[in-house]
Amino acid sequence: MKKTIALTHPKLNPARWVDAIKYDIKKYLRRERNKTLPKGADYWTFDCRFGATENTAEVVFTSDLNKHIDTAVAEQWSEFYVEILARAANHEPKAQQLANEDDDWGE
Repeated sequence: MKKTIALTHPKLNPARWVDAIKYDIKKYLRRERNKTLPKGADYWTFDCRFGATENTAEVVFTSDLNKHIDTAVAEQWSEFYVEILARAANHEPKAQQLANEDDDWGE
């Protein structure tokens, strides 16, 4: 999803319009997560960018998208650009800790 979204709507209350925008983003994420994973992949991850325009958009975490939208509303932006690209990924194994507990406890 690469989209420039206006923060004003001629017929809707601004707060309801912002809720509708957030819902559309959430619906897109849910739809992408439900797609079949390619072989060898464990989960879907998302590369997200957010900004006033496409040229000024910065990389953000998926979990912070709503906060950025709220900030744009508070700063009274007329529109914003959001980019969400799904990517299949694998969980990386946790680093193994040393078996020697004496070193861990500082004895």
